[in-house]
Amino acid sequence: MTIPAPAATNAETAPVVKAPETVGRSPGQLMWLRFRRDRTGVASAVVVIFFILVALLAPVISLVYGKDPYTLYGQDTPGLLNDFGYPIAANGGISPQFWFGIEPGLGRDVFMQLVYGIRTSLLIAVVSTVLTTMIGIVMGIVAGYAGGKTDYFIGRLIDTLLSFPSVLFIIAFMPVVENLFVSADEETPVWLRAVTLVLVLTLFGWAALARLLRGQVLSLREREFVEAARVTGASPARIVFKELLPNLWTPILIQSTLLLPALVTSEAALSYLGVGMIEPIPDWGRMFRRGTEVYQNDITYLIFPGVALVIFVIAFNLLGDSVRDAFDPKLKR
Repeated sequence: MTIPAPAATNAETAPVVKAPETVGRSPGQLMWLRFRRDRTGVASAVVVIFFILVALLAPVISLVYGKDPYTLYGQDTPGLLNDFGYPIAANGGISPQFWFGIEPGLGRDVFMQLVYGIRTSLLIAVVSTVLTTMIGIVMGIVAGYAGGKTDYFIGRLIDTLLSFPSVLFIIAFMPVVENLFVSADEETPVWLRAVTLVLVLTLFGWAALARLLRGQVLSLREREFVEAARVTGASPARIVFKELLPNLWTPILIQSTLLLPALVTSEAALSYLGVGMIEPIPDWGRMFRRGTEVYQNDITYLIFPGVALVIFVIAFNLLGDSVRDAFDPKLKR
């Protein structure tokens, strides 16, 4: 007698569903994922990239536009400026030929001055940011890791620089440099003014980053992984580069992102005060200064550099905040 086989249950006949594999993500991938979800950060990044591309492609824009920031169009072409040096056309001389109008007095193209002005400010700010970051990293790590008298002297130097009236020093220091390297009957070379600006901005910029990194290193050097490396006989250089520095990239990147727009603003402010870049190099700070002199008769010339600088600084600051939140989301709580 044949015994029938038992009917298959639903559990036996149902298809086997495999659990989805868990894909691990690196800290960089997690940061990038958090950053992409931040609409404000993405929009700010687009604006910042746009300004950087404009600065890099300034010669190409000049070629396509057909004008440069140095030619005195208002003086070379009759009918653009009146007898008092102001644009005859409305709104500062805005026209299909001059998109943002022409400069009162000299008659240069405002659009090209803006394009080359951001090129000047970004170049000085980027070089200063790189030097400031490098010095801040070295001084902060040395002070925090070495401790003792080294930490004491570096700490007092940081306190001195942070309490020093940097703007007053720069205003007084610029004429001294020019008198040392340039005779009274010669014009100040552009490279000398640019190098001096980079040096003084770097001199007063690294202290804040160094103080921040010093505190981070003081906390990290007592951690277990540093003690383990020290017990195994690792040299101080190896501990710094292999153990400490990888844990400091987040504050370094965040501070550098926030430092660059601050230096752009500082460079513009120094040019406004007359100790920044000199003629004929286009500069936003000098445009501000000229705009405050002619705003009663031509407010347009003051609006364009003001709006451009505000948009750039706000976008870069928002980008820095988004980068900080992407690296450390706990800070948003």
